[in-house]
Amino acid sequence: MMESVFGPSGILAKSHPSYEYRPGQLQMAEAVLSIFKNGGVLLCEAGTGTGKTLAYLLPAVALGRRVIVSTATMALQEQLYYKDIPFIEQMLERKLQVACLKGRTNYLCLYKLKKAETSAVLRDLNEVDYFEQVRRWARQTKTGDKAELQELPEKLGFWQDIDARSERCLGQKCPEFETCFVTRARQQAQQADIVIVNHHLFFADLALRNDEYSPIIPEYFAVVLDEAHEIEDVVSEHFGIEVSSFDSYALLQEVSKLEIKDSRATSEITKISDELAVVFENFWTAFGEHRTSEGRHMLMPALDSSTTESRSAYLNSVSLLERLAKCLQMLQEPSPETELMAKRCGNFASKLRFIMEEVDDSYVCWYERKGRRVVLRAAPIDISQILSQNLFEKVRAVVLTSATLASGEDFSFIKARLGVTGQELKIRSHFDYSKQAILYLPASMPDPKSSAYAQAVAKEVLELLAISKGRAFVLFTSVQQMNHVYELVKDQLSYPLFVQGQASKSVLLERFRTSDRGVLFAVASFWQGVDVQGEALSCVIIDRLPFAVPTDPIVFARCRSIEARGEDPFLSYSLPQAIMTLRQGIGRLIRSSRDRGAIAILDPRIRTKSYGRLFLQNLPSIPITTCKEDVARFFDDVDSEIARS
Repeated sequence: MMESVFGPSGILAKSHPSYEYRPGQLQMAEAVLSIFKNGGVLLCEAGTGTGKTLAYLLPAVALGRRVIVSTATMALQEQLYYKDIPFIEQMLERKLQVACLKGRTNYLCLYKLKKAETSAVLRDLNEVDYFEQVRRWARQTKTGDKAELQELPEKLGFWQDIDARSERCLGQKCPEFETCFVTRARQQAQQADIVIVNHHLFFADLALRNDEYSPIIPEYFAVVLDEAHEIEDVVSEHFGIEVSSFDSYALLQEVSKLEIKDSRATSEITKISDELAVVFENFWTAFGEHRTSEGRHMLMPALDSSTTESRSAYLNSVSLLERLAKCLQMLQEPSPETELMAKRCGNFASKLRFIMEEVDDSYVCWYERKGRRVVLRAAPIDISQILSQNLFEKVRAVVLTSATLASGEDFSFIKARLGVTGQELKIRSHFDYSKQAILYLPASMPDPKSSAYAQAVAKEVLELLAISKGRAFVLFTSVQQMNHVYELVKDQLSYPLFVQGQASKSVLLERFRTSDRGVLFAVASFWQGVDVQGEALSCVIIDRLPFAVPTDPIVFARCRSIEARGEDPFLSYSLPQAIMTLRQGIGRLIRSSRDRGAIAILDPRIRTKSYGRLFLQNLPSIPITTCKEDVARFFDDVDSEIARS
């Protein structure tokens, strides 16, 4: 059946302006359709250029049952919905029933917007015009999706006061329930055969299916998890627990805005809230005193060195939250808002107790500091059993796919991490890396831990950019190193320079694409899910092998768990994960059969350490050189080829 679509004389050949017959694409499509029809799990690594998106979307169309397609980001989600689906509709000459669902915080809440019109939600005068634009948009929009507000800043201070997040949703008791944008999106999804979501929404929904909240994603027959190499951390996040200093103060602010008719109850609630504000301040301040650096830190060392006062502040916080919840529950004429607030206070107390007491040893607990904000988190150390019970045992057909899913020649790493068994399919990249790329490994570099390393990286970056004439991504494993190297080279470069953090990811990418010989300095999120075709990106420079930080709380806990099973955490976890991430970073360069370019890995460990060969064995077959003269000749040949064509 898929031969008639993907074969040399198939429908795709007649419809796609740049059609190339790809045997791997046909092989993947047949495997996906087989899993859809017969049930089970398919793990499919589809190398760059396979055309995996159509290879799972067209079988989903052919199935005739509801399929959830989940991808890593909202940008990729929108690409599927606004680009790939319309192409398929044009090819098949028929309209498809497809819905695009996002997380609730992306949708406007009409009820909250009306309340915000008469309450103080604006942080500064600059937001007055923005709020008025949102009000006008609210009267016109059919989706309520914040993405439509393209002319407004990506981060609106008041959006959190008017979005449709579940913990502040009145549900069917809301006077705007019938016109609610989330209700409409859910109804559209109920009528769709294909529902496109992102991983954060998919796993948040999966976690809520055992909770009191109704799921936003409708029941489904099969699911495709694209960019499946990313889902372990997403599952940990959504099956974990989080409370923050920001949430605690926002909770008190919302309590103060409740409309309560009973004056005696109001007085008691105000008294408890005032006490709680002081206790919260003492509690959150304690975390700032124990460690001055920002970032993630294990919870127990902080608590072990904590003062009696901070422990007391925690216990008082829980006690006062529970008292506040009880007062709200005992109101004689409770409103939907007060009932919801009572539940939220109780939930906050329960989460705080779970994290601070570390009551479940299958979870790791830590805190994170970002400026004045403190976040407490608890996450499951091993998510394999969670996924097995909640996904693989309950859904008839599951497809896991990515350009980097295997480690080595098999899928043992990802299968162990996700707790999955099933059919395996590995499709080589459609591109000819031996002709399209060159890999440069410097002959001599200091140890990455050396104080001289950043200076050496800066020197290599300057020399490589002179050869490539800009047109490069310079990818780092840490923000600190990125900023350090950028400061060392910025005054010596005449190309347009872009640094992650200057603007949103989408804005930076668009500026880079449209610039003349631009150079982008970036970290984690630009290692994957970024597609820049053509000459605009002709060089990818990677500063270090992307090993996870061993002291990161969740990485540390996972490694200890692996060690407790008698395995080597470096070989079983750190190394295969780093190999997968490096392959993602290298995958940014060659995005079409016409792309040409150079990859540079500056970390000397890829040559000097015994595990370095494992990195190289897992990369495409790219010619390797230690001489920048070879890189220069490669670009000369590319320029000559372009001139001839």
